[in-house]
Amino acid sequence: MRSVRLIARLDIKGPNLIKGIHLEGLRVIGSPNEHALRYYAQGADELIYMDCVASLYGRNNLREIVEGAAKDVFVPMTVGGGIRSVEDAGEVLRCGADKVAVNTAAVANPTLISDIAQRFGSQCVVLSIEAKQIGPARWEAYTDGGRERTGLDVVEWVRRGVALGAGEILLTSVDREGTRRGFDIDLVRSVTAEVSVPVIASGGMGKPEDLVTVAQQAEADAVAMADILHYQRATVGDIRRAAEAAGLTVRKHEHA
Repeated sequence: MRSVRLIARLDIKGPNLIKGIHLEGLRVIGSPNEHALRYYAQGADELIYMDCVASLYGRNNLREIVEGAAKDVFVPMTVGGGIRSVEDAGEVLRCGADKVAVNTAAVANPTLISDIAQRFGSQCVVLSIEAKQIGPARWEAYTDGGRERTGLDVVEWVRRGVALGAGEILLTSVDREGTRRGFDIDLVRSVTAEVSVPVIASGGMGKPEDLVTVAQQAEADAVAMADILHYQRATVGDIRRAAEAAGLTVRKHEHA
């Protein structure tokens, strides 16, 4: 039986938790840490915090949010957005993050991946990829919240990133993100078939069964969920029960 992690994804702009569609049209949802605490209490295995505008403004602004969460949340936290150097990564880890996600800066300077991996270990480095389909079974990696083309083929970039030391892939389908249409199974499968590190599927989860589909058909190791949790269309517990009913192995725990 496949084991799959249930990860709550929190996209941040300034002090607010936000949500968009195709990474655009961002709506304010509320306080990031109030939501993080709720998902932790429901039994989320991990949290991902992404500063959506860090690349535009040249800074990561999550320090206070991460420090606040670390006091009350005791599951692994990944933090991304605006991490441009080993020093930036170190600061985020000192604030309480367990892993750092890199995208825009890693495209500009791929050795950033190996530099962070050498300093803190591969298990700390998550390569975040924003993928848009550009043809049959072909996807291009984007940066800056899905706005900027890179010319990089997603599968080739994943291979290279793992070779440089990335210990995990956060794979976001920009086409599916916020649409509730389910994950891009072909995209996820094309990546999981190429690498041995864990792949987190992100973008498109509309119902608990979408997790089952991406785990069984595309061998995703984890799913990152936002819209389905933020709008309370399902709890982490509901999603865990659906996964168990389908024969997937998920951690049995509730953080009350």
